[in-house]
Amino acid sequence: MVAVRHVQISPSPLSVDRVLAAVADERVGGIGLFVGTVRRRDEGREVTTLDYTAHPSAEAVLTDLISRTAADRGVLTAAVEHRTGRLEIGDVAVIVAVGAEHRAEALDVCHELIDRIKAEVPIWKEQEYAAGDTSWVGLDGRSSETPSAGVVG
Repeated sequence: MVAVRHVQISPSPLSVDRVLAAVADERVGGIGLFVGTVRRRDEGREVTTLDYTAHPSAEAVLTDLISRTAADRGVLTAAVEHRTGRLEIGDVAVIVAVGAEHRAEALDVCHELIDRIKAEVPIWKEQEYAAGDTSWVGLDGRSSETPSAGVVG
């Protein structure tokens, strides 16, 4: 059973060191690590800033998602931090770390976990472009809708 050691969704800057320390364990032989940063261009357009908004249930959803994704996969420890609020180009937006006895399991689950976080956790991204317009990203293709459109129950 995976030990979800640390889950944080916060407007405060994220810490790779804190996430790595959370997954450290004498049984862990490999750590899969993903660090997502704000990039300058997206979909061929220049991005100036972005804002992440999280539903109040996001941490609970994320904790459950980690447990379900890592179950019976050889994962021993896991930790995730995700930023909210206004971020600038180069800022760290998300950190995922997965500790397992072997590297293959750690890397595979880390990769799957970041994909599932983007698809399933109620955190939305509004990008501001150099042209001055904005769009919501990650609302199942409904980029012009507001985040509340994606909230269920």
